[in-house]
Amino acid sequence: MRARRDPRAERARCLVPGGARPRLARAGEAVVGAGPRERAVISIEAPAFWVAVVVEAPDGRLDRWARQSVGAARVLAGAEGGVVALLAGTAGGDALGEAGADRVVPLDGGIGPDAMPEMMLAALAPFVPRHVVLAETPAGGDWARRLAARAGWPIQTGVEMLSARQAIRPVGGMRRERAAAPARVLTLPRDRVASHGGTRREGRWCPAPERPADRGRMRVGPVVTATAAGIPLAEAPFVMAAGQGVVDFERFHALSRLLGATEGASRVVCDAGLMPRAAQVGASGTVLDARCYLAFGIAGAPQHLQGLGKVEHVVAVNTDLHAAIVARAGLSIIADAQAVMPALLDLLREEG
Repeated sequence: MRARRDPRAERARCLVPGGARPRLARAGEAVVGAGPRERAVISIEAPAFWVAVVVEAPDGRLDRWARQSVGAARVLAGAEGGVVALLAGTAGGDALGEAGADRVVPLDGGIGPDAMPEMMLAALAPFVPRHVVLAETPAGGDWARRLAARAGWPIQTGVEMLSARQAIRPVGGMRRERAAAPARVLTLPRDRVASHGGTRREGRWCPAPERPADRGRMRVGPVVTATAAGIPLAEAPFVMAAGQGVVDFERFHALSRLLGATEGASRVVCDAGLMPRAAQVGASGTVLDARCYLAFGIAGAPQHLQGLGKVEHVVAVNTDLHAAIVARAGLSIIADAQAVMPALLDLLREEG
């Protein structure tokens, strides 16, 4: 008669002690290391060629579009090339190294768009890049066209698909596609190329180029942060929304003010007149393009989830572990919103 297996005891025997997370060694004896290994970093001194990417980070953070632009440059560079990031902002080199950049050159963001191509060319001169990648943002698209005109380089705008040998973009009023070798300057819409998911690169800082002569050109002032209440819901970077599980709207409004979040709501809340119709999130309301969405007491109907298509991070506070919003969220708090809101308010007030 065969003895019964005890899976819990078998798993306990396979556990490797030490480290931040348990590891299983199912074959042979477990070898315990001295501790967690340092993360690998790829460092290159003299690549076969360089690919440049202009990274916009005015608020000190790399958003999804910026990381995808660096990822596109990494695709063009391949294993033999290096990526140099021209940073128009204040993001750290570590973040750019994780995004795939080998070198980082800071740019002065206080100059006008007419002087930016000259500064970019001065920053690119030591590298002589094979390609220059920019995001098709209002600023990036303008810089790309000015740079191409100033340097006399060919440009491909709105590239939809990209590889080291081919760039595909729509032509003829979006009715046809044209495939060609990647041009010297390329612009990318959002969500066309994946972010770099490989080993972290060095992200070594290089000297900033000299500021071009003023010559009476237009200057750009400092970025002034708008109040959360004044930002349209479709453009808000941080949205905090109320659902049927929220009863104390006085606390909800106080918390949104302290967090600096733009307020949203589910359709049920707007139909009840508890929030204005302009705050409705979903297919019949506003489709968000936020970095973070904090949902209090929202179950997550399909129409509501359609409004979160472009949101990077979703945080859900709900009593139902199996709610659809919890499945969509990257972080969930399984608790009553009425208990979580005052706790967050106390924490924020303690921090000043």
